[in-house]
Amino acid sequence: MDFSEDPYLQPLLFGLFLSMYLVTVLGNLLIILAVTSDSHLHTPMYFFLCSLSLANVGFISTTVPKMIVDIFTHSTVISYAGCLTQMFMFILFACMDDFLLTVMAYDRFVAICHPLHYHVIMNPHRCGFLLLLSFTASLLDSLMQNLVVLRVACFSGVEISNLFCDPSQLLNLNCSDTFSSDIVIYLIGIIYGFLPMSGIFFSYSQIVSSILRVPSIGGRCKAFSTCGSHLTVVCLFYGTGIGVYLSSTFSLSAWKCAVASLVYTVVTPMLNPFIYSLRNKDMKRAMRRLLSSAAVVPVPCIWIGGEKGEKINTVDLQFSPTC
Repeated sequence: MDFSEDPYLQPLLFGLFLSMYLVTVLGNLLIILAVTSDSHLHTPMYFFLCSLSLANVGFISTTVPKMIVDIFTHSTVISYAGCLTQMFMFILFACMDDFLLTVMAYDRFVAICHPLHYHVIMNPHRCGFLLLLSFTASLLDSLMQNLVVLRVACFSGVEISNLFCDPSQLLNLNCSDTFSSDIVIYLIGIIYGFLPMSGIFFSYSQIVSSILRVPSIGGRCKAFSTCGSHLTVVCLFYGTGIGVYLSSTFSLSAWKCAVASLVYTVVTPMLNPFIYSLRNKDMKRAMRRLLSSAAVVPVPCIWIGGEKGEKINTVDLQFSPTC
């Protein structure tokens, strides 16, 4: 569906979606460059932050480019293969966000509750294993839901009341055997929804109880500040996700469901870079270094020499540091 059928709003929507997409991609790529270029940020927390930024880029790239093309071409048609591909990538990156937020909560739990054993527990091998486990679980979820949709018989000429191929709507198109589809949907919801949320809740309950035992107020504030950015992203991600689920459950209007999905798929990935960069001193320092190094214009090198054996006075010469 179109976000708006008003022809006068089409250029405004085109510019809005394009600018939001570029801001999201550039912001997340800037986080990745800042972390990889600064050796002080080569820690498990920022390793998972880079992975989350990469997942955010993939998450928004599954929906917004198609919206921009639809506005530009005035067409809202998508092929069967294109719809399944969009749904597959959407679920994959959404689950990656979900599991990475859970892993980051576990990382903060180990750092605050077991600080002396942090580097032993969160070693590079375990970090790589957790990332691989998150990707594998997300891939299985995406494959299972696509297999359910592939069994749908009445999938020709359907109208999807959303801005993209919403999995919740596609999974309800099964008109042959709804019982088995419902079982798969509820099972997936428990495994990929309830378990990550329970892990995050348990981690932060242990973190809060550990912080409250710190005697000094300054120590408590410092411990809370290390979790503030991640907790803000968790609330934003799950809050908008639950809003989308409730909007589809209570059968709200198609436009309201589209707005809720827009906040979930576009606004949330766009705000993540700002949350992590503005609330984190290390990230702000790394970004300033990255931007200052990018702004330095190298001075061209000039070879000044004489004939063979001639002595040159270099006292008054000024050389570029890049020479």
